[in-house]
Amino acid sequence: MNAGPWLIILTGLSGAGKSQALHALEDLGFFCIDNLPPFLLPELTRFSFSPKFPISRMAVVIDIRGKTLFPDLQNILKKIKEQPINITTLFLEASDEVLIRRFSETRRRHPLSQEGGYLSAGIIKEREMLSVIREMSDIVIDTSYMKVNQLKERLRAYFTSEEEQIFNTTLLSFGFKYGIPMDADMIIDVRFLPNPFYEEHLKNLTGMDAPVEEFILSQEVTKNFLKVLDQYLLFFLPKCMEEGKSNVTIAIGCTGGEHRSVTIVRELARRYRNLGFKIFEWHRDLKIGRNA
Repeated sequence: MNAGPWLIILTGLSGAGKSQALHALEDLGFFCIDNLPPFLLPELTRFSFSPKFPISRMAVVIDIRGKTLFPDLQNILKKIKEQPINITTLFLEASDEVLIRRFSETRRRHPLSQEGGYLSAGIIKEREMLSVIREMSDIVIDTSYMKVNQLKERLRAYFTSEEEQIFNTTLLSFGFKYGIPMDADMIIDVRFLPNPFYEEHLKNLTGMDAPVEEFILSQEVTKNFLKVLDQYLLFFLPKCMEEGKSNVTIAIGCTGGEHRSVTIVRELARRYRNLGFKIFEWHRDLKIGRNA
């Protein structure tokens, strides 16, 4: 991220956590505005980031609540990119099942659900309307399995400060039995590695424990796999930087997301931090109350 004013445009699906994300950005020092009509954005940025005002970091939520005004966002995004400010578009999403559950728990009506209409129909329509904006977004985060503190931690890793904004790599462990992460740029399956779950003295431990880590990393197949993966990642990550990407999420999956994937993510995090990469480590399905 270059020096200068910084604007985050926060958008995404209703119920995906935009309110929590906006609160987290406010805690990080961003001046925050919720439910801004898109047509006001160019004038707001010219006014707020002018030399007369001390605002240097701003986050605005623009979403489907704008009704007929929202479709203008695509053209407006292109227009404001002509201004001398850093702009990051952050898109939050979640699975239909999770969104339906969240709306049911809060008893709030979906912005696109008509009186007496089906909630699922509103979600489907919104996903279709936002498909182009999602493709234009710089960062896409799937909050389906995230707790609020995990979302805050993820945003803190991305937006800590302007000076610290460099290329970020998120290494994410997960269990295939709980679903594939929707926001991953790359998914790597490590279910071919020997499974500690079938070792009696290891099954109740996780990849955070030294005995499990030692068991997995000592296997010849693991050593060979890491050599091959290193060769690829050391080619892939610099190419992403050259293309101007600021964030890449690499998801490592095993069956339950508690042993092999956790160990591999931790090992990769150690290796690539030592090489100078900015690494964010997240274990999606580790100790979240599910049965292994």
